[in-house]
Amino acid sequence: MLLSKMAAEGGGKEMNEIKTQFTTREGLYKLLSHSEYSRPNRVPFNSQGSNPVRVSFVNVNDQSGNGDRLCFNVGRELYFYIYKGVRKAADLSKPIDKRIYKGTQPTCHDFNHLTATAESVSLLVGFSAGQVQLIDPIKKETSKLFNEERLIDKSRVTCVKWVPGSESLFLVAHSSGNMYLYNVEHTCGTTAPHYQLLKQGESFAVHTCKSKSTRNPLLKWTVGEGALNEFAFSPDGKFLACVSQDGFLRVFNFDSVELHGTMKSYFGGLLCVCWSPDGKYIVTGGEDDLVTVWSFVDCRVIARGHGHKSWVSVVAFDPYTTSVEESDPMEFSGSDEDFQDLHFGRDRANSTQSRLSKRNSTDSRPVSVTYRFGSVGQDTQLCLWDLTEDILFPHQPLSRARTHTNVMNATSPPAGSGGTNPGSNGNSITTPGNSVPPPLPRSNSLPHSAVSNAGSKSSVMDGAIASGVSKFATLSLHDRKERHHEKDHKRNHSMGHISSKSSDKLNLVTKTKTDPAKTLGTPLCPRMEDVPLLEPLICKKIAHERLTVLIFLEDCIVTACQEGFICTWARPGKVSLGGLTLSHCAEQMATMKAVNLPYFKVRS
Repeated sequence: MLLSKMAAEGGGKEMNEIKTQFTTREGLYKLLSHSEYSRPNRVPFNSQGSNPVRVSFVNVNDQSGNGDRLCFNVGRELYFYIYKGVRKAADLSKPIDKRIYKGTQPTCHDFNHLTATAESVSLLVGFSAGQVQLIDPIKKETSKLFNEERLIDKSRVTCVKWVPGSESLFLVAHSSGNMYLYNVEHTCGTTAPHYQLLKQGESFAVHTCKSKSTRNPLLKWTVGEGALNEFAFSPDGKFLACVSQDGFLRVFNFDSVELHGTMKSYFGGLLCVCWSPDGKYIVTGGEDDLVTVWSFVDCRVIARGHGHKSWVSVVAFDPYTTSVEESDPMEFSGSDEDFQDLHFGRDRANSTQSRLSKRNSTDSRPVSVTYRFGSVGQDTQLCLWDLTEDILFPHQPLSRARTHTNVMNATSPPAGSGGTNPGSNGNSITTPGNSVPPPLPRSNSLPHSAVSNAGSKSSVMDGAIASGVSKFATLSLHDRKERHHEKDHKRNHSMGHISSKSSDKLNLVTKTKTDPAKTLGTPLCPRMEDVPLLEPLICKKIAHERLTVLIFLEDCIVTACQEGFICTWARPGKVSLGGLTLSHCAEQMATMKAVNLPYFKVRS
């Protein structure tokens, strides 16, 4: 008994151990303690009752090779640093800017990458009392304060982002369930705004601000029930994905204010959302402890991932590990520049997105596709996932196997989910206009299959701004630059899709509460056994406090926890030693040995 007790204690200790490195098929990821950012005193922050720690990055293109800047909030404090990543140790004693707020706390922030220079950056900061501030942490100026008197919305700001391609428009979400479109060049009124209805659908409504002179907000979106937890723009900036506390993912055409599709979680709210680099897939996470992959083209759930033991707080795609591999290099039909990008890794994130977006249904050349995404949660764990062809294209002929994703067979259905989901067997691809998607197969470690891009991108992305919106020139939507683009919970989970693009004919739930028993097993809520269940590539405990940040950069992964520590995980071959990577050190030592020079010792 004593031995079993000791073994149990030992096993518990091992499971609670904080990991400082992990290995995937591409190599070893290693935590760089010297590249950790936090408050200068480095005292763990008492996170009880505070807002989540968030991190934003921007590159100011200062020609020094070290143009990355980092902003993060901890409690009532906001910091702005030079980010040295894997190259050099962090200097916490010299923040470029530091701000301490009274009476409110920063909750989220976002840089405008279009206008960022070495002399000036535009940073939006949302606050717990509902205000939004525009600041310049390089010039150390405060430009404007929006919703200052809280006449527009008194609830906490949950997400703030610049509208892609715009230097002046930004979107703000609140815990009230409302979103507002602002223009930095306009002011907010001295009285509460009056609105007139622009467009309405079942579960959403969009209003314009009714006033004699142009004022903020330009638009008010009311979406679903409860808090609007996060939103994300598609890579081309044309679509907007929103996740709410009512458990719904809703995807809108942003310019025309049309609802493209939706899905529903089975348990609790959805907390986070992200797009794949090519805009074809959306991943969500939330209070059901799952990550869920939703196809934008087919408007349906294609996979779920189970690895977390508590709420999932952040999901993000890794554009640098997402890969497209031609089966025959001689058949490559792109430009010389694309060929160099593919084989030599130059600007890999952009080239990957470009190659993925160029795929179409008429291209039959065999290709291997692997999407990598990650998630972090309140269980303090980091999970990495691979989304491979056997999941993406289950009806395509199988090609040679490369990497594998576990697709677990559900041995028993969740409680209350008996029966099967009726659907049609076949290889037809469901579009938003079809009501019932074909069922997805369930298998174990299937090899990859050939890629087929379901539908033309232009057929989804085309469409002018709706006539109702175009009347309001103040929106300046046309000025956007064209771009080419803590407790265990019940394990019953469900998602689905919308069956029509028309906002007045949407097969959506109304504002009244949805009965889970009526949606379970429908396209809105497929049962657990009706979609593949992914296992994570890795699932590691990397913090003492709940994790709130996951960002994939070219040479590292950045995570942050509620203690206020921002950690840098060097990618394989990118471990920094005194400003040099290991590969560079090996090259220099070999050179010095060849010319009979003494070795030098690099301090870690």
